[in-house]
Amino acid sequence: MTGKNGNVATEPGATTGAVPTATGSVTAVDGDDALLRLPQITAEVREDGTGEISVDGVRETIAMADLAQAGAAVTGRIAALAADAGRALPVEVRDPDGLWALLIHPDGRVDEADERDLALSAPVPVVEPAAWSTPDPVSTPTPLVPSGATPVVGDDAAPGAPATTSGPVPAVAAGAATSGTRAERRASDPATLPTLDDLLAARHPGHEGPAEQGWQRTVRRLTFGAVKPRPGAAERTRRSQVEAIRRTFDGPRTVVVVNPKGGAHKTTATMLLASTFGLARGGYTLAWDNNETRGTLGWRSSHGDHTRTAVDLLHSLPDLTQRGTLRIGDLDQFVRTQQDEQFDVLASDENAASIESVDAASYRALHDVLTQFYRVLVVDTGNNMRASNWQAAVRSADQLVVVSTLREDTAQSAAWALDALRATGQEELVRQAVTILSFPEPKVDKDLRQRLRSHFGALTRAVVEVPHDKALVSGGPIDHASLRPATRDAWLRATAVVADGL
Repeated sequence: MTGKNGNVATEPGATTGAVPTATGSVTAVDGDDALLRLPQITAEVREDGTGEISVDGVRETIAMADLAQAGAAVTGRIAALAADAGRALPVEVRDPDGLWALLIHPDGRVDEADERDLALSAPVPVVEPAAWSTPDPVSTPTPLVPSGATPVVGDDAAPGAPATTSGPVPAVAAGAATSGTRAERRASDPATLPTLDDLLAARHPGHEGPAEQGWQRTVRRLTFGAVKPRPGAAERTRRSQVEAIRRTFDGPRTVVVVNPKGGAHKTTATMLLASTFGLARGGYTLAWDNNETRGTLGWRSSHGDHTRTAVDLLHSLPDLTQRGTLRIGDLDQFVRTQQDEQFDVLASDENAASIESVDAASYRALHDVLTQFYRVLVVDTGNNMRASNWQAAVRSADQLVVVSTLREDTAQSAAWALDALRATGQEELVRQAVTILSFPEPKVDKDLRQRLRSHFGALTRAVVEVPHDKALVSGGPIDHASLRPATRDAWLRATAVVADGL
């Protein structure tokens, strides 16, 4: 309740402690969170070193040399407030990377704030509010208040009156803690049971070291590295996925992408798997279009200074090998280097007048040469499962990847291909295969999605979903950097799952 002088009163016998805010002190009740009132603090820092702190609506401007110094000033200012309050204070900090809910301790230590912390600094109604002037958000910012000084909100503000603001409770950063023990949450929510990501993370633990993403990275930057929080769950997952892709193989590995229907996103999957392998491993990755006549992999890649293809390489093999020594440089005139993604592309025949086709012997001859120089080969296949080069590619696969869009026709084609492989003695290859379900539209058919996950989940080792991305719709060259972050993350996860089978 509020006393006549505007301060918050407590029940008789309650233990109290003064929590200073920008307008005075607010009585805190230890052991009773419902009566505890903390100042509502927000801060913003910018790349040019400017920023501001708002304590219960009163703003202090920051003007430093750079972003790091501005962050350090903000951290020090709030740590001083926390020292006066005798406890850590929650604050919402916005920097160029996003909005973060943090908990700053009196000693300058920084943690992630949870819902309970932020709830204690949420605005509360006051029965007898004192009059105060509302800061104008579009006016010239007020000067920086020296550390330890108490800003004055308005001439009419009652001495010691608690400041309040109106508006919604600030949003809590994703991943904030929820009530109940982990066992209780798992018992009540099946969605919290261990997932494939958990299994991957256990097999490939992320590197230790300072956080490079999320609020943890912000804290490290704002404190000049004095505080180095452990990487968050999302970053640890990402690091474990990169580790899965980077791990050492005991020889070259061949990944074969199949679906005997056009438009199933085989070429897209081939390009993005190869680019992710290339970016994570630093090269020695090849995307190879093993279409018996003409495929589209060359069209979806960046064009080099030549138009030679797998057929040209096949014709040149006798001359290249008769010298006794074949070098990686000898292949440069046949592959198209994707410099930004650090992998090469070997296109299929693009000559409209050609009547040649690649057969099983041709595939094996090329495969024998290419595996001498590339650690990972991602092979795009044609639509004819009965073609001898298609069958030769499948027989060479260390990892089979079946791709389907979230459509009935492409999913039926993928299921039929797996049935045919199982019927011809390839049960183990199918069992260890990875299914990639690609969303062709932003809107997802939930019933179809569940049916396909259930069907392919029973047949293959893993089912991975990748979202729709308008950057892939045009059909032109695929630029990994132009994809949405969520799309790149999905393909990183898919590539990690594929690599885990190599």
